[in-house]
Amino acid sequence: MNPQLIQSLKRLRLSGLVSTLEVRLQEAAGNRLDHAEFLELIVADELAVRADRAVARRVQAARFRDQRTLEDFDFSFNPSINRRQISELATCRFIREQRDVLLIGPPGVGKSHLAQALGHQAARSGLSVLYRSIFDAIGELTQAEATGESARIIARYLKPDLFILDDMGLKKLPAYAGEHLFEIIMRRYELRSTIMTSNRPLDEWGKLVGDVPTATAILDRFLDRAEVIQITGKSYRLKDKACEPKEGRAREKK
Repeated sequence: MNPQLIQSLKRLRLSGLVSTLEVRLQEAAGNRLDHAEFLELIVADELAVRADRAVARRVQAARFRDQRTLEDFDFSFNPSINRRQISELATCRFIREQRDVLLIGPPGVGKSHLAQALGHQAARSGLSVLYRSIFDAIGELTQAEATGESARIIARYLKPDLFILDDMGLKKLPAYAGEHLFEIIMRRYELRSTIMTSNRPLDEWGKLVGDVPTATAILDRFLDRAEVIQITGKSYRLKDKACEPKEGRAREKK
């Protein structure tokens, strides 16, 4: 290929086109494509590369703890999960309608996986996503409050189309956590979508937050437009342990 052409394409930031141009030239010659057909192919290549990069940027910006997708979720392990319901959420219509989702159930049943997988699907669909464990979010807000940067952190949590708050209920939250959580939920209410996961039943949120009235106010806002998905069953993380030979488990304990 003409080196000058390659440099010109790079200067125009058409690197996706550069990577496939050689193949497309051969295809055009072999199939006797006219100019319009050839142009359509190379423009499609550039658009595909740009779309892939945009998804990668959104996934990176989401700061997921794990790279989870619905494709690698084992629905057969836990029959209590309604696959059709999850597939409907994966269309991201609930995000466009500014509705919320609560995944609730014991540890290990797939709540965090599903939450991050739905976030990944949203990123694929062109939506902005941000993931935080509840402890990271509260820690950031507490530190920001001490340094006078609360407005900046709150703005970061309000901006994405989908905000995922994971791990509610693993342990009691620190003092004033309820106030921070209420501000996030209240200011996103009916404007942006939020997914939360919880290991504890809703009637225990008052103890977790350390403030029953604040917990009630949080749930009043959040549940008003939320789809609650109750998951039961055994821990997926422990399934491999259960399948190990007794000798292997005995050696592991030593």
